Amino acid sequence: MLTVLGIESSCDETAAAVVRGDAAAGRGAILSNVVFDQMDLHAAYGGVVPEIAARAHAEKLDVAVGQALEGAGVPLAAMDAVAVTVGPGLIGGLVAGIACAQGLSLGSGVPLVPVNHLEGHALTPRLTDGLAYPYLMLLVSGGHCLFLIANGPGDHERIGTTIDDAPGEAFDKVAKMLDLGIPGGPKVEAMARGGDAARFRLPRPLMDRPGCDVSFSGLKTAVRMARDARVAAGGMEARDIADLCASFQAAARDVLVEKSRRAMALFRERLPGGASPGFAVAGGVAANAALRAGLETLAREEGFEAVFPPLALCTDNGAMIAWAGLERHAAGLTGELVPKPRFPVASNPMAGVWTGKRGAKV
Repeated sequence: MLTVLGIESSCDETAAAVVRGDAAAGRGAILSNVVFDQMDLHAAYGGVVPEIAARAHAEKLDVAVGQALEGAGVPLAAMDAVAVTVGPGLIGGLVAGIACAQGLSLGSGVPLVPVNHLEGHALTPRLTDGLAYPYLMLLVSGGHCLFLIANGPGDHERIGTTIDDAPGEAFDKVAKMLDLGIPGGPKVEAMARGGDAARFRLPRPLMDRPGCDVSFSGLKTAVRMARDARVAAGGMEARDIADLCASFQAAARDVLVEKSRRAMALFRERLPGGASPGFAVAGGVAANAALRAGLETLAREEGFEAVFPPLALCTDNGAMIAWAGLERHAAGLTGELVPKPRFPVASNPMAGVWTGKRGAKV
């Protein structure tokens, strides 16, 4: 059994947690999990301001770590490792988290384990449900959308990704278009509950093309055009906003469900004989109830065991970093302790238009 302190500061949550578990068994216990969000600090700007986020991390990291250690009842010196997010994320937040972790390590002699933020999400189903390798992973968040085959710590094969916007980014921008405030995803979901999803005819991008890649930029643009048409016709009323949110959410759900079906087919082609197929969904967008319901139905139809982490572990948190660090430490995996705003999680290289001028994001 290993006990690991995890530190997360890649975006707008300052988090620290203590996790204890057995990497071989693939299940752990969360001894403490402290998260400070920054919603109030960024609300006036309609999105995350990197400089404000970095300063808030610097102010709260030591508080989060102190509360996590106190809540777990385990002193720092008794930790087997300190795990810290080194990327991908906002450079200021990453620097703050790494500096905090380095200080703790130097002062206590506890070894440091650099962790990819995306691997933290990808391994969360093992922490919470003991899901056995290999399994199919859908990671949907504000910055990323990935279909992965998780074979083990540090061994993840990408079989699909977004070619432009991430789904969470699309939710946030739709919320901003409709002046709903932040956090965008929950605001859109709340409005969609009372809306008519069939009223606005919105596209389902890339459904006519093979493969598991997704696109949300065109869908986001279609929402803006529908909004502008309503404004030109006399203005947006509450019913219009609810219907547009419901139509957008349904389109995003349909795309992710269909692409998940294709990913399941690819996974089955590579599945070892006799193994039970697991399908895990994590990341902030995994908290969306409509998406969860659609994916649960799909998993039953396709004979997959669906695993959704608790809602508190869908968004960024220290427990997922602690667990990923625990698995990496147990496997003897190391890495560079430097901030990496772009940090691919998959073992197979990314090529083509998805790479971008500054290298692969995911």
